[in-house]
Amino acid sequence: QQWGDRLIRSWNEGWIDAPARIGDKIGRLLGARAGEVTIADSTTVNLYKLALAALCAQSGRHKIITDDLNFPSDLYALQGICQLLGPDYAVDVVPSPDGIHGPVEALAQAIDEDTALVTLSHTVFKSAYTYDMAAITELAHCKGALILWDLSHAAGSVVVDLQRAHTDLAIGCTYKYLNGGPGAPALLYVRHDLQPLLANPIQGWMGQANMFDFGLRYERSDGLAHFLTGTPPVLSTLAIEPGIDLLLDAGIKRLRTKSERQTAYLIDLWESELAPLGFTLNTPREVELRGSHVALGHEDAWRIDQALINDMHVLPDFRKPDNIRIGITPLYTSFEDIYEAVMRTKRVVEEQLYLHYSQENVKVT
Repeated sequence: QQWGDRLIRSWNEGWIDAPARIGDKIGRLLGARAGEVTIADSTTVNLYKLALAALCAQSGRHKIITDDLNFPSDLYALQGICQLLGPDYAVDVVPSPDGIHGPVEALAQAIDEDTALVTLSHTVFKSAYTYDMAAITELAHCKGALILWDLSHAAGSVVVDLQRAHTDLAIGCTYKYLNGGPGAPALLYVRHDLQPLLANPIQGWMGQANMFDFGLRYERSDGLAHFLTGTPPVLSTLAIEPGIDLLLDAGIKRLRTKSERQTAYLIDLWESELAPLGFTLNTPREVELRGSHVALGHEDAWRIDQALINDMHVLPDFRKPDNIRIGITPLYTSFEDIYEAVMRTKRVVEEQLYLHYSQENVKVT
């Protein structure tokens, strides 16, 4: 009705302000202040904007620090930024000690006076390892570096307090625990005091001070609106809002408590039912070190994953080389769901149903 009846009038009836309005709601889930979170573009584009802005603001510093647990798309964007800025710039990828836990001690050694930016996934996409945000942020700040967190696997399931942690920058997707649909725009966070100091490297009319003056020279908007670029995708933007409202009603601390109990329950079931069948636990046991998914390893993980999806109507993800990733969304996942998922996984292996599937991967796993 908004488009079919109201047409262009809908822009002044909630559309044009939707990124800021919904961003503020997301900010309440993340411990941010009003005006510090907006939604726009994709996670990778937002990372590119903020990382490049941070490097340009850190004159005389040339190094980006990250780890090998970070989401690969983040690394690709960072590598592209360094190629753009020239041979003096480099991405230093610090290796995890075991492919599961973050390399905290090695990161502390790698961050130095030449470091412009530290950027990490708060919750790691494979193992669900979750960093101590405040501690790592302090490590970066002690050396004069800025920090950028990817919240894609944390927002909506882990208690995040950007303000208390003194975080500089953050990005993240909305289509996981924040209930956005496929193609939903991503979140972008810039701390208030940094907003006038950073320049959006992808300037567009949504970040223009007076867009409908149609001036020929870019004049940046005040505040976070400066980091907008193009017209927001209205359908996928508005579809985020009801899901955010549900999360706010439920309360992030209550959701996190349920998530902790459910991941612990899943790990207990792994130990009793799946470990004897050759499954390994590729997620930290310590509740404070894990997010809201659990990764189970198996030498036939890909084929087991396909049997679960096609025969058992259980929908995990497969992540190379051997991870079956089971996501728990505490807003609507039940303990019965978890029990059924484990029992059906057990059946797939015991009855060798996975042998009916090819070892060749498809494009989307």
